[in-house]
Amino acid sequence: MTAGLAVASHAPPFPAIDWSRPWFADVAAAGQAASSADDWRAGLCRAAASRGITTAAGLPLRFVPQSALPCGESYEAFIAATGCVPTRDNLHDFFNALIWLTFPRAKAALNARQAAAIAADGIGATRGSLRDAATLFDENAALFVTADPALADALRGFDWSTLFLARRQAWGRATEVAGFGHALLEKLVTPYKSVTAHAWIVPVDRAYFEWPRSERCAWLDAQLTRALAHAPFTSHDFAPLPVLGVPGWCQDNDAPEFYADTAVFRPGRRRRVAAC
Repeated sequence: MTAGLAVASHAPPFPAIDWSRPWFADVAAAGQAASSADDWRAGLCRAAASRGITTAAGLPLRFVPQSALPCGESYEAFIAATGCVPTRDNLHDFFNALIWLTFPRAKAALNARQAAAIAADGIGATRGSLRDAATLFDENAALFVTADPALADALRGFDWSTLFLARRQAWGRATEVAGFGHALLEKLVTPYKSVTAHAWIVPVDRAYFEWPRSERCAWLDAQLTRALAHAPFTSHDFAPLPVLGVPGWCQDNDAPEFYADTAVFRPGRRRRVAAC
């Protein structure tokens, strides 16, 4: 290095992440690769290009600085029109990029749906029910993947005892959770007991749990794409899921008393929850 000259650092400007945490399983490889690149945003772009990721309109996906977003233009409409994702120097946008790399078709479908709603209704003081639901999905969704309808019923019915204790052995064999919302993953960098996701139920065959992780992600991506591209949905189509209750996600939940905290594992009324 030449004496007296400083070398610009392009390392991610946020804390180190423990990629071994179970909730990062689907994004860990991409996250580690991007965060170790000389320029993390360029690393994300290279990863997108190598995977051939595009928007719903077929535009190659790129991650650009936030300053690329024109003043007054909608974020979602800009992505749909250009293929460029404005990406700030923070954890929130970093995880958003990792979800694009992990579930690219679903993210593209979600973006197209939001952009179409903006084109039809404009940007007002309120988003409307579709955009509200799409935003919840984008920011805070967890995919509750299950081959057992009784476990989906337990989730819908706030039956935490059945879901997490009586049927504990079903986790990893007949049900699992995958993170989708980038704000959810951001919270889980420094997890706390009350972190709660908006769970979206995805029914599967039991054979799903025998597939490698990469095949599960690809299947979920395709399934979500169909649901997000066309199906009507609202914010009422999610179920609350305190994610640190997931067996294996928190050592403290090995003790049944963990679930006795009704401030986190709240009782509630059974409600309609959509499924793919």
